[in-house]
Amino acid sequence: MPSFDIVSRLDLAEVDNALAGLARELATRFDFKGSKSTVSREEMALTIVADDDMKLRQMQELLKGHMARRKVDPAALDFKPSEPASGQTLRQVVALKQGIATDVAKSIVRTIKDSKLKVQAAIQGEELRVSGKKRDDLQAAIQLVRGLKIEQPLQYVNFRD
Repeated sequence: MPSFDIVSRLDLAEVDNALAGLARELATRFDFKGSKSTVSREEMALTIVADDDMKLRQMQELLKGHMARRKVDPAALDFKPSEPASGQTLRQVVALKQGIATDVAKSIVRTIKDSKLKVQAAIQGEELRVSGKKRDDLQAAIQLVRGLKIEQPLQYVNFRD
């Protein structure tokens, strides 16, 4: 029986490469000369430190651009509110979204079942497995899920006949 998985994964090596490119750009840009602006990663969170609000917004845009260049979907970035840090700087934590939350998975399963496609969707931890008898039905399910307004990047992997 053909099946595929719906997952939400990040390639952390590409995230690190994007951060290295961002650090190189910050070192060479004239408007960031002599500033305390940095970006670092600990596990599944990024920490942005900037001198003021304008530089923080610039760093957010640069981060999104570098992530997009490295084929990491910027929708996987969850920007938390900024907070004051030591030395007149601002700090902002950016969470990296990975895995499908239970409530999002349930809404996807409900949408697939309501669509009357001849496929079954099952939640398996932080992924979904969709199986059906025909390959065309599975492709229709992929198009249905792509049409949903989900604020998290999804990948369709492990397609088996």
